[in-house]
Amino acid sequence: MVPVMAEKLHEIFEKQSKYQWIARKSTAKQRADKLTRLKEAVLNRMECFANAANQDFMIPASTVQNQIYSVIHAIDYAIENVAQWMKPEPVENPQDGEAYILYEARGRVCIFGTWNSPMSVTIHPLAEALAAGNCVVIKPSEFNPNYNKVLQEVIESVFDEQEVALVQGEADVSEQLLKLPFDHFFFTGSPRVGKIVMREAANHLAAVTLELGGKSPAIIEKGYDLVKAAQNLVFGKVLMGGQFCISPDYIFVHEDDVATLAETYCQMTVNMLYNEGEIRLEERTQIVNEQHYKRIKNLYEDALAKGAVILSGGTFDDEYRLIEPTLLGGVTREMLIAEEEIFGPLTFVHTYTDINDVLHYIQSNPKPLALYMFSDQEDFQQQILASTSSGGVTINGIFMHNVHLPLPFGGVNNSGIGSFHGIHGFKTFSHNRAIYKVN
Repeated sequence: MVPVMAEKLHEIFEKQSKYQWIARKSTAKQRADKLTRLKEAVLNRMECFANAANQDFMIPASTVQNQIYSVIHAIDYAIENVAQWMKPEPVENPQDGEAYILYEARGRVCIFGTWNSPMSVTIHPLAEALAAGNCVVIKPSEFNPNYNKVLQEVIESVFDEQEVALVQGEADVSEQLLKLPFDHFFFTGSPRVGKIVMREAANHLAAVTLELGGKSPAIIEKGYDLVKAAQNLVFGKVLMGGQFCISPDYIFVHEDDVATLAETYCQMTVNMLYNEGEIRLEERTQIVNEQHYKRIKNLYEDALAKGAVILSGGTFDDEYRLIEPTLLGGVTREMLIAEEEIFGPLTFVHTYTDINDVLHYIQSNPKPLALYMFSDQEDFQQQILASTSSGGVTINGIFMHNVHLPLPFGGVNNSGIGSFHGIHGFKTFSHNRAIYKVN
């Protein structure tokens, strides 16, 4: 690391170490005002964000706008509720006094963002950290250089760096930040790097929130409407080119339904992406860089070489790093795609006749960040919920547990530690301090 940058990080940290005692005393109105200014600064740069995202890896403007509006909704939700969240929470009163829980700021928070949805993994947790009265340093992914320039403009137009600072750079900057004794580290990324963050945070006994990933399954009950299921599953691979931590990696489908699912999956792909036989480039998101494109293509080629078959899709555009949503069959444990997180528009199917085989497979693997099931039967739904563990679940849809703010969003074990969204984010960035007052 350039010494000047290291000195700058220490300077910011020292400023925030002093200012945290002022920030924690801020009123609900002051915090809501900060969030309002943040919201306005983001909305004023909507077009700039769309252009920047397109430059970074060709994201459709509509996708960028939807990501922004989702975060604006989260900011509005915090503004509306911060006063209530900040109130002391009474507990059963003892005979000789009173007792309550006081939610106080942790102090100094470091947020590490990722490239696939930079607004939702930087500005969203920032909003809830500010609602809790913290000072924050944000380190976005270096894969979004143009987007990061606009993010920097937003942060610098609203905050002094003693309260919120955004620092850019590569892995060496993240390493230096992890050496500083922040009170809380919030990281979004892979389980591999998440373990590094957790290990470094242990040196400071700092709190951590790890939003990781893994291989998320989808389960289709025999007889469920395969058009509805395929529509959701294909959309899960069209959006951001499948580069979402909660995008399903594999699908369990009854062996009697697999042929119909493959046909329907193909038709849904055509409906969403094709026009008169040609794929519409403007509807699609590039794979973020050449390294990740080659990694996904290698998963595909390795699977085919070891006996997998193409059920739908299979088109790769090397020039634009675009991959058609692709469904594979005949995948076995020996194939890389069965073990590694895909993080792209490939999916594979496992067939079943006995739902207990499905449950055993999921139970024998690390707990996923998301689980999807498609079923109209309450008994089937409850059986799956009782026999599996995952960060969150959407039934008969895709991603919905992530967008409903009253629900916590986070993983479990290998797919993450801790959660955020709404009051859950406020509490994540707060210390629940026990107060007992003797009369």
